[in-house]
Amino acid sequence: MINVLRIKRATFYGYHGFFSEEQNLGGKFEADVDIYTDFQDASGHDNLKETVNYDRVYKYICKLALEKKYKLIETLAMNIANGLLLDFPRIDKVAVRVRKLNVPVGGYLDYVEAEVVKDREELQ
Repeated sequence: MINVLRIKRATFYGYHGFFSEEQNLGGKFEADVDIYTDFQDASGHDNLKETVNYDRVYKYICKLALEKKYKLIETLAMNIANGLLLDFPRIDKVAVRVRKLNVPVGGYLDYVEAEVVKDREELQ
């Protein structure tokens, strides 16, 4: 059985971007994570130890997003996906979306988003 646990709009202020101004001034970013796992045992026993602790996942996302400056949100999304699969053995597959809300383009848009979908078999 596969179930999905979702974290929506984890928000952080980061210093990511290709341009030096973005890496110096920073901006607002958001992340969504879909965690594919089997939580039948956890729900049957009502036991946190038998599922993926989403508080730990949230803290992990923030740690990765804040400990380093990335030029590409694609890189940040890939690192989050790989890290979650490596550090959380109950996760079978993840979908990670990272949004950049303040995008330096010559026009108006809501955001730019990079998405990575990866399962455990794709780890290198």
